[in-house]
Amino acid sequence: MSKIAKSSWAVAVATAAGALVLTLAGAASSAQPSHRPTALKPTIVLVHGAWADGSSWAAVTQKLQAKGFTVDVAPNPLRGVADDSRSVKDYLATIPGPIVLVGHSYGGMVITNAATGNPNVKELVYIDAFIPQRNDTVLGLTTAKPGSVLAVADPSTVFNTVPLQDADGKVAAVDLYVKPSLFPGYFAGGVPTRKAAVLAAGQRPLAYSVLTEASPGVPAWQTIPSWSLIGTGDRVIPPAEQEIMAARAGAHVVKVKAPHLSMVSNPSAVTGLIRRAAVHS
Repeated sequence: MSKIAKSSWAVAVATAAGALVLTLAGAASSAQPSHRPTALKPTIVLVHGAWADGSSWAAVTQKLQAKGFTVDVAPNPLRGVADDSRSVKDYLATIPGPIVLVGHSYGGMVITNAATGNPNVKELVYIDAFIPQRNDTVLGLTTAKPGSVLAVADPSTVFNTVPLQDADGKVAAVDLYVKPSLFPGYFAGGVPTRKAAVLAAGQRPLAYSVLTEASPGVPAWQTIPSWSLIGTGDRVIPPAEQEIMAARAGAHVVKVKAPHLSMVSNPSAVTGLIRRAAVHS
């Protein structure tokens, strides 16, 4: 083969290879799921509560995705109301398009502050959750009405504590874990025993200081429509107090025969309310 022929052959091979790479890259790119929601559906952002993690939303996530929704499960650090709210607020700022923001339990404290000032958040959904006013605290709301298993004179009967030391060996903070023997009955009544035991084993701790930290900002529900699912069998946040908070926020209320972890025990009901909010957005 002459030098000219060899050169032409090399150029042809290089051109073909380049075209193949571009074709494969384009195909791979089109195969990747897009984070951007469709024009008709908002992104659903789920925020877990205390003594839980994102896996508590697994059944609801699956059902929403099956209906074509983009679902994000935001990490909630459980370190403090202000800090956790800033963390979720920063997370929300990365999401384009409309958002339906959902919080369970303590997650309600967080979304109430994280959504403020974000025009993309169109609806707030509270699932067995705190719906605080400014300066409300978790402890104050939990004990406002009788019936919470956490409202005890001696916290050591409910919680295991883990002191966290700083670099000098001094206790800088204390983490709270719900006693595994109590977790199933308190949080997950009606959930199969083995599943409840798994949830208890995998719980993430709440910083003790969170209990008395005031909700810092103007509540987002003052300007954003809200929805509230109340589990009538909730032993953590008394249903009577949830009703008061929901009425104060002007929330659309749905009552379900469910324990505190209603998204685990009754995922269809929870998903249904979120979908209603999404349609309303």
